[in-house]
Amino acid sequence: MGWYQRVFVDTGRAPAIWMLAGFLITFAVTRGITRRIHAKGAGRPGRPAAQPGRLSDIYIGGVHVHHQVWGILLVLVTGLLQFRYSPRPPWAEVLAALFGAGAALTLDEFALWFNLDDVYWTKNGRASIDAILVGCALGAVLLLQASPVGTAGSRDPLAIALYLVGVALNLALAGICIMKGKLATGLIGIVVPVLALIGALRLAKPSSVWAHRRYSGAKLGRAQQRFGPAYRLRHDRMRDLLGGRPEPSRRDPAE
Repeated sequence: MGWYQRVFVDTGRAPAIWMLAGFLITFAVTRGITRRIHAKGAGRPGRPAAQPGRLSDIYIGGVHVHHQVWGILLVLVTGLLQFRYSPRPPWAEVLAALFGAGAALTLDEFALWFNLDDVYWTKNGRASIDAILVGCALGAVLLLQASPVGTAGSRDPLAIALYLVGVALNLALAGICIMKGKLATGLIGIVVPVLALIGALRLAKPSSVWAHRRYSGAKLGRAQQRFGPAYRLRHDRMRDLLGGRPEPSRRDPAE
């Protein structure tokens, strides 16, 4: 395991790789379980009850306990243990993996705590897949040891000033991406400046704050064409492939 020592341990990346692994494995297992429960309709009010030994939703006192609850608890516990004890390997890696698992459980139901309603199997529930992809991308960026602020690398006042201007510019570009409706691009762009620049220069999504305030006429038309039905169909197909298709019979709260 010399390569693991050289590539991850000696460079301080070991917790990051375990956190990302815990995140990805937990998401895959969780979605597999929830899709199986959803397909059989077990454990839901008004649906056939699960047979003994079969997978089903968890109810406590008649209340459906979503897996985000366990994820939030896991993130809180691992964070407290890390901050209090700052354990050395291998316990640091164990906590990192558990933190990644908790983050996956929480973000897999991002749409629920964003909409304050059980929209897991509706079209609005696809927002959870977006959150998972953002979390996965940020985890990969951290694994590469990218930093959102970098390092000045000099004590010269001019160099420090230029460095601070560069950081401010990068954060501004990331903010523009978010205002343009490109949340993933903006968040990842904080640590990958070139991505923030590209996202800031390209057209905003027509439903974004940026488009509502700055687009009209032909420019708004181009944005609507760029992010039209074909774009949404491709995006939805990818999200449905990862998370499962929404339930056609259910209506989103906003509809």
